[in-house]
Amino acid sequence: MTMPRTAGFALALLAALSACDRHNPPSEKLERAAEELVSEVEAEPLPAQQAEGPWAPRNECDAVPGGVDFLASLQAAIDTRDADALVALAADDVKLDFGGGAGTDELRERLAANDGEQWDMLAQLLELGCAATDETTMTLPWYFAQDIPVDPYAGAVVTGEGVLLHSTPTDNAPVLAQLSWDAVEMLPEQDPDSAFAHVSWTDPDSGDVLEGYMPRASLRSIIDYRLIASRRNNRWRITALIAGD
Repeated sequence: MTMPRTAGFALALLAALSACDRHNPPSEKLERAAEELVSEVEAEPLPAQQAEGPWAPRNECDAVPGGVDFLASLQAAIDTRDADALVALAADDVKLDFGGGAGTDELRERLAANDGEQWDMLAQLLELGCAATDETTMTLPWYFAQDIPVDPYAGAVVTGEGVLLHSTPTDNAPVLAQLSWDAVEMLPEQDPDSAFAHVSWTDPDSGDVLEGYMPRASLRSIIDYRLIASRRNNRWRITALIAGD
């Protein structure tokens, strides 16, 4: 059986990291181990666009220098849930919230907390595409770097194709529209116990505004978690892993 390329990279990185002298500050050795090994990976570019819809995941980051390799190393770290490998990709001052949370020590603590909730979030981010606004910044998810014409605080992206907008919060209610990777706004009147969210959607062709109900599981807040990577001293580093605004 052939080992997946990202898995092979991850195992090699784990071996290199285990050889680091834990009595010395390991950050530089972690960086070098990640960089040397990622250069040996036959990284495969992500699909340019993976689904239909205006805000569907797509990948622009293969076009920037080092983008393919950075995403390959990020994928490997997440697949194996290896905190050392992920921390090696993060800037020392990585921003983690808007209340002062920052740094690789805090990142490591968060990765270990809440039964792997942060790892699950990171795996989801990889499925949502990567935007390259220039050769110095990469953003996951792709849609966060776009100018989406909804209020970002109330806005959400429909994470799927053919998701139904119902007239009432039930599966068998009349269907008002089918949306694929489109954007909606969450309305103030919400039942927190319902599996459906009350939303509004503006038809881009007619300009008509429809109000209805969509499954919460198919909606993701525009200001939910995003990962920002910046090119510093010719190296890609995670400089923010943050939610909210």
